[in-house]
Amino acid sequence: MATPLLRDRSHHDSGRVGMVELFFDLVFVFAVTQLSHTLLADLSPANAVRVAALLLGVWWVWIYTSWVTNWLDPERLPVRTAMFVLMVAGLLLSASIPQAFGERGLVFAGAYAFMQVGRTLFFLWAVRDAEPHRVRNFQRILAWMALAAVFWIIGGFAPGATRLGWWSVALLVELLGPIAYFWVPGLGRSRIADWDVQGSHLAERCALFIIIALGESLLVTGATFAAREWDQAALLGFASAVIGTILMWWIYFDTGAQRAEHRMSHSADPGRHARRAYTYLHAVIVAGIILCAVADEIVLVHPHHGDTAAMTAILGGPACYLAGTALFKWSTNDRIIPPLSHLVGLALLGVLAFAVMRLHLTPLATGIATTLVLLVVAVWESFAVRRVRVAG
Repeated sequence: MATPLLRDRSHHDSGRVGMVELFFDLVFVFAVTQLSHTLLADLSPANAVRVAALLLGVWWVWIYTSWVTNWLDPERLPVRTAMFVLMVAGLLLSASIPQAFGERGLVFAGAYAFMQVGRTLFFLWAVRDAEPHRVRNFQRILAWMALAAVFWIIGGFAPGATRLGWWSVALLVELLGPIAYFWVPGLGRSRIADWDVQGSHLAERCALFIIIALGESLLVTGATFAAREWDQAALLGFASAVIGTILMWWIYFDTGAQRAEHRMSHSADPGRHARRAYTYLHAVIVAGIILCAVADEIVLVHPHHGDTAAMTAILGGPACYLAGTALFKWSTNDRIIPPLSHLVGLALLGVLAFAVMRLHLTPLATGIATTLVLLVVAVWESFAVRRVRVAG
């Protein structure tokens, strides 16, 4: 049995990303910008936790939609229409981010619950004549999404002090869903074989989201630099930020992305790789990029003076990014340990953190130093991988 709304996987280009998917992603350019600006407005630990919760929410909306369009054909009119409806809801969700823990909490929660539950209901309608295991899989997912939606909505009505608690429970439900194979009493649990994703499509979708996040970082850097007086500090900060963003691109795309895509595309159980490497670990990588964007603006605006929160952001962004890419590459390759270049980079950042405390380095000096650390990692891994290829 089959349905015309499913992708036809008999062609060599059946996993290509559709134009409507790229159009849908534009909403998340706005979402990433909102997240970075919301964090930059208040670098306190409490606000950092709130922004982290919002980031996870944005990521779950996007990654679940990417899983759905891995199965459904975005060139079909009903699927395309559903994507446009999700875009509108996504714009509402993104616009409410700065006040999500204020007066627009219910808007954020309502848009989020609508996207998660509504998209799942649409998928069930779209595959109503498909294989029973596919229908049953999304019946289980619907139960988990509906349960999480209850906590999102309750949190939307709750006062700011308790909203984070309710939304944390909702996020926990959604985080545990794939790990528990969406087990539901009476419906059982899904099998990893039910998640028969097309590896090349999901790998490309996640790579495009990394591009979105890196592009937002460049936008922040360019806009901030344009508004500053172009003195020596501004020029050095601008150069460091741009080179740092290029190096982050290099660390992800030079070898890691292609090797991971090849591994998943030729795997006997691509769903397992997709769940671990793309659904979970990519959220850490995106968080690192957003932190780096915040750090770049701090360096440009306040190059000579920074408090503890600012210095934490400057050091934490590259650390989060290297940790995420290290785990991603480790999970998609036959490595005993994560890439040594990344581990050395994290160690260098630890040494740099000690130097910041002892020598009271400025934000500009620290930002330049973190860029040099990224350069070491990028060059090391590039030469190491190429040396292995030549030896092979």
